[in-house]
Amino acid sequence: MADALAVLPGQRAQSPAGGAGYPPPPGGFEPVWQQVLDEIGRAREIDLICHISPDGDALGSALAAGLALRALGHPVRVSFGDDPQVIPESLSFLPGQELIVPAAAVPAEPDLVLCFDVASEGRLGLLHPKAFAARTLVVIDHHASNPGFGTHRLIDPSAPATAVLVDELLRRLGVRLDQELATCLYTGVATDTGSFKYAVTTPQTHELAGRLLATGIRHDLISRQLWDTSSFGYLKVLGAALDRAVYEPAAVGGRGLVWTWVPYQDLALFSVTMEEIEGLIDILRRPAEAEVALVLKQDPDGTLRGSCRSKGAVDVAAACAALGGGGHPYAAGFSARDDVLSTVALFRAALGQ
Repeated sequence: MADALAVLPGQRAQSPAGGAGYPPPPGGFEPVWQQVLDEIGRAREIDLICHISPDGDALGSALAAGLALRALGHPVRVSFGDDPQVIPESLSFLPGQELIVPAAAVPAEPDLVLCFDVASEGRLGLLHPKAFAARTLVVIDHHASNPGFGTHRLIDPSAPATAVLVDELLRRLGVRLDQELATCLYTGVATDTGSFKYAVTTPQTHELAGRLLATGIRHDLISRQLWDTSSFGYLKVLGAALDRAVYEPAAVGGRGLVWTWVPYQDLALFSVTMEEIEGLIDILRRPAEAEVALVLKQDPDGTLRGSCRSKGAVDVAAACAALGGGGHPYAAGFSARDDVLSTVALFRAALGQ
């Protein structure tokens, strides 16, 4: 991890963000940090946006920044480009949700937009034209697949979560951590490290988590809400999806692929939201025989949302990028309009099979 992210309890790193993957600008990231602080200082109002169908890192990062900027006296709005906007039940505990406004409430030509955890322009949804009409568009992200958009870019693929970069932003703004900020940041870090299980987790990640816990937040309750709470309907959808699972031992160069899909009819029948089944991929990836796991989730219009995971030997972000998506080397996604079998065939081919 870059020195910027080497945080210690009671002390935050002074170095700029940056790392392997997305190339830093000439002169490093320190000038960009200063430019971003200058833009925040001169902004009349600030719009903080994250990607559509936000997860814990996206929404936690945006809300943490929003709460901090509001505390400093800045007029702020938080939004994301879905209509209707749906906050997943698993994230209903996050502080600062009074800052969230519909995408339509964001000005057509915003003054300053801070964009969190958005790996590509398409993930802006309805806010895409407004973000690009802004006087200043700051992109704060950690996806290696991010092509680099906006007027100012703080993109560090070595960061385990965008929330880590927001922690650095708060340090530079001189905002002291409290329980509300720590809850948002801990949710972001825990979500994108798989509760600190993924390979992106480093000693510095745990040091950051320790500093967040030192504020007195209930990490046990946060974790229970994120991973260990669901509706009974989810269990029915999960059972059907696992019964539908297919194992292909010859795929991925003999490393194995396991995949399944969830038709929209299952979600409607058991009153389960798309967000509620996000964790299905983490169950499907368990078989020791398969290196790669893929879940296809069907929207009401027939669109398939693909979520995939690799155990470390295959870059699934590259495969998803070939299908118009992206993400992290070992956790990525894409959307498709083909039928299930055709989409699996395209994914298999993108993996080199």
